[in-house]
Amino acid sequence: MSRFAKLLLVPLAAPLLAGCNAVVLAPAGDIAMQQRDLILIATVLMLLIIIPVMVLVVLFARKYREGNNAKYEPDWDHSTHLELVIWSAPLAIIICLGAVTWVSTHLLDPYRELGRIGPDRPVAADVQPLEVEVVALDWKWMFIYPQYDIATVNELVAPVDRPISFKLTASTVMNSFYIPAMAGMIYAMPGMQTRLHGVINEPGTYKGIAAHYSGHGFSGMHFATKGVSDSEFDAWVAEVRASPDMLNRQRYLEVEKPSEHVPVMHFAGVESGLYTAIVNMCVERDKMCASEMMSIDEKGGLGHAGINNLVPELYGGGERNRAPFGPQKTYVAAICSTDEAIAMTAKLPAIEAPDTAPFLGRGLDRTTAVAQSNAPALAWLAGKLAFNQHSSADAL
Repeated sequence: MSRFAKLLLVPLAAPLLAGCNAVVLAPAGDIAMQQRDLILIATVLMLLIIIPVMVLVVLFARKYREGNNAKYEPDWDHSTHLELVIWSAPLAIIICLGAVTWVSTHLLDPYRELGRIGPDRPVAADVQPLEVEVVALDWKWMFIYPQYDIATVNELVAPVDRPISFKLTASTVMNSFYIPAMAGMIYAMPGMQTRLHGVINEPGTYKGIAAHYSGHGFSGMHFATKGVSDSEFDAWVAEVRASPDMLNRQRYLEVEKPSEHVPVMHFAGVESGLYTAIVNMCVERDKMCASEMMSIDEKGGLGHAGINNLVPELYGGGERNRAPFGPQKTYVAAICSTDEAIAMTAKLPAIEAPDTAPFLGRGLDRTTAVAQSNAPALAWLAGKLAFNQHSSADAL
């Protein structure tokens, strides 16, 4: 095929390319639009060097081709004017590009709260951002709306022109949360929380994706993002609240199990503190939270005194992380005195925090420390046991 014939095929490819959805260059949210502008500015600045270089490559190849009788200067090795052009032009572009990038990096920081919802449209003082807590599961996305006490799976709905404040975490592996039409991507990681702020300026349905490979079901890990009016959002909230399903800890553990191509799910209520437990990796109630573990480490650890807090690993029905050989694995379930444990069951009124000395873990007498910290509660338990035995005898 001749070169001319190949050029004739270029217009035929236009209809195929027209089917592509260049959402990054035509977004529906102000943050994504500013990111789009940054891409265009950076591209134009770099083309100021790339295009002249490409043109000069063609000109030099044509001028110094064999048989063109170009002037031959074997002793030429320097030109001050040429050196100035070669170094000053790229340096000026790098300075401009660096300045634009530095300013945009701070203005478009995903942790930065929105100051505007569009050009010349600052956020009103009385507008409360929509709070959404995002959990990356295998292989689906969960969205918790703490202001409305509802939750969804694989469906995100938000009012148009209302700032959205995301808190993100993951259940098992790291993933990347990305809605190209609204804002840039941000990672969601287990045991950690990241932040993202964005806004949707145009009504419509947009695609949200996982932008980080996370295993077998990754290809189906996407969700619908809908920008709606305030009245439509209120109607949607009412629809979700009509769902018979509730999201408590046990239900979350069921939804958390790996599954692919999961349909949209609605939950009419969310157990208090669930998202915090997910971040701290202690949805199972008898599992120590990461925050408590870090607090203990910050204070020097438990040392030998921590032996009293070791219990068999029973969370998850005793099926997770079984010991293949030897005794059953153990772990620290929680750090508290017996008084605190009883108070948390609401059988006793709130009590003052115990002396933390037994928990510092170095040079302690194990027997003495336990006796001092548990004596008041053991006395209460003994009295309770005696009362129960007396009541049982009277019943007989």
